[in-house]
Amino acid sequence: MTTNVAAVVMAAGLGTRMHSDTPKHLHPVLGRRMVDWVVESARAVEADPVVVVVAPDRADAFEGLTVAVQQEPQGTGDAVAAAREALADFSGDVLVLSGDTPLLTEDVLRGLIDAHRTEGAQVTVLSFEPTDDFPYGRLLRAPGGSLERIVEERDATPEQLAIAELNSSIYVFASDALWAAIEKLDTSNAQGELQLTDTIRHIIAAGGRASVYRSPDPVAPIGVNTRADLAAAGAVLRDRINHAHMLAGTTIVDPATTWIEPDVELEPDSTIHPFTHLRGKTRVGTGAEVGPHAVAVDAEIGPRVLIGPFAYLRPGSVVGEGAKIGTFVELKNTRIGERTKVPHLSYLGDAEVGEDTNVAASNVTVNFPHQPGKEKGRTKIGRNVRTGVDNSFVAPVEIGDDAWIAAGTVITEDVPPGSLAGFPPRQVTKEGYVYDERDDD
Repeated sequence: MTTNVAAVVMAAGLGTRMHSDTPKHLHPVLGRRMVDWVVESARAVEADPVVVVVAPDRADAFEGLTVAVQQEPQGTGDAVAAAREALADFSGDVLVLSGDTPLLTEDVLRGLIDAHRTEGAQVTVLSFEPTDDFPYGRLLRAPGGSLERIVEERDATPEQLAIAELNSSIYVFASDALWAAIEKLDTSNAQGELQLTDTIRHIIAAGGRASVYRSPDPVAPIGVNTRADLAAAGAVLRDRINHAHMLAGTTIVDPATTWIEPDVELEPDSTIHPFTHLRGKTRVGTGAEVGPHAVAVDAEIGPRVLIGPFAYLRPGSVVGEGAKIGTFVELKNTRIGERTKVPHLSYLGDAEVGEDTNVAASNVTVNFPHQPGKEKGRTKIGRNVRTGVDNSFVAPVEIGDDAWIAAGTVITEDVPPGSLAGFPPRQVTKEGYVYDERDDD
């Protein structure tokens, strides 16, 4: 277990290469903001506190976290310096992370911290050797192999640019060495900024030890600077999540077209078909099949449920065991009873449907109020109900157990249990019809 570690997450930059009004670190990637993935990696190694360094206009974007404000964009060294007050009472190791590295993993960070402590270093740099070219700083080593300093790409000579080992901009510092080195930073570099990389040479000059931990995963430290980078990072995260679910017992027919967000829960023996997106806190039960071409957001899908193809479950959808939500069906804030079928071409919103009911094609709940200022109504459909094709239910309305609804009917009044209702153009209700027919048999 990693203890006595704090984390500073640098998230104050604008990310101009994203060409967006949204700051780079706040762009979404697979269900979370980019910086949230970094914060989660810090929490995974028990970092406490986690300080997020932000620009002045973003201080309210990180509710529940310790926030430090970088008043002006004067470089990475200045960004870390902004967190000093928040860590005034902390004495231990300080993990410095970049808010644009959503692919970081707990294993890589634990390896970095363990190497730092094993080496007895005052600073340890996370390095990596990617297969592609990246505009990152190069690690310069002394003849014996020890770290001498880091040179930024724009300050590097052609010989230094040929070095394959890159600086990830992720570090762990002994807190006292960090703050002493921060105080010595100046702007004598090509960028005219206070660069965190310069702390390495200041620590070494003061007699401290600088160590390097090479990431065993060459992808984990890669940062995001463009929309293309963002898409590539999303694909890596998708593959990691899908791989973990498959190892845990879920069948994912085509992982390359299946997107599952990190808070989704899948029980063993569930099956996810191609082109399916599972978002938010969606939960899928044992034996359920979802897709192809299905989307579920904050939905609960029970055991042995069939969803899709081309189904959309919006937040608040709960589908009971053995039910079916079929082709071109949309649910919103609706509870579907066990073994109930909604096979095709229907919208059910703000509704409750009982067990063993069959909802025919083109059924719609009309839940918006007809008068301004009134709240949406709810539609309640009982158990063992049979609706007809092209029914509309104008909420608030309740359909009793065992009722039948005639095709093409707009239901505007409650239907008692066991009744047959409908017969357009106006609703006619025959109370007791279903029960009387049974008695005649």
